[in-house]
Amino acid sequence: MTDLNPRSTASLAGHPLHPMIIPFPIAFLVSAFVTDLVFLNGAGDGWATASMNLLGAGVATALLAAVFGFTDFFGERKIRALRTAWWHMGGNLLAVVIAALNWWLRSSGGAQESVAGTGVALSGVVVLLLLFNGWMGWELVYRGHVGVANR
Repeated sequence: MTDLNPRSTASLAGHPLHPMIIPFPIAFLVSAFVTDLVFLNGAGDGWATASMNLLGAGVATALLAAVFGFTDFFGERKIRALRTAWWHMGGNLLAVVIAALNWWLRSSGGAQESVAGTGVALSGVVVLLLLFNGWMGWELVYRGHVGVANR
């Protein structure tokens, strides 16, 4: 049987690894935005520290998800041929760079001082990018059939 659909080259027992990992950075990065908003609405300094820690965890887990995503992208010509895959990858790279910059600004300038203005704005931009990138990811699976087993 020929493989009609683009296959996931980073998989375990036929299950693509990239979609297994992505809930973690999404949860961390969205939570960082929420804790920013809580801090800005008068909660204690611990919320700003939580945001910084969530950003760090989000970047770390996003880098792990990127390893599997890159493995799929560069390991399968059919995936690289999909314009949606390029948008998905580019958007995720941009989101991780912005989140890493946000974390660095907070770690070097103080978590509490960095949230107001720049920090919360960067967190908000990352959340918007995650929405777009998630849409592109679902397009890859549901329209491009990436990683979908042939039956």
